[in-house]
Amino acid sequence: MEEERGARINRLKWHCRRALLELDLVFDRFWERHEGDLDAQGEAALESLLELEDHDLWALVSGREVTDDPQLAAMIERLREVSPIANFR
Repeated sequence: MEEERGARINRLKWHCRRALLELDLVFDRFWERHEGDLDAQGEAALESLLELEDHDLWALVSGREVTDDPQLAAMIERLREVSPIANFR
C-alpha cells in the first residue's frame, strides 16, 4: 500500500513540473512542507488542479480567479500558504 502511495506522489510531483517559474516555486515549497500529510482528498484535488493550463492555474493560485469547488479551494489555499511569490491577503 505504501508503495502505491509513493508511486502516486511521485507521479503528482512529476506533473507539478511546470513551464511557469512561479508555479514551480510554489510546488517546490508545497512538497517540502506537505508531502507527508497529503491525504487522498488532497491528492485528488491536486490532480484536478494539475489538469489546468499553467496560466489558468496561476490565476487561481494568485487570487485573480476563484473556484466554487470547496476541495479545490482548500488545495489552492494550501498552495498560497507556501508561495514565495506574493502576499495574497
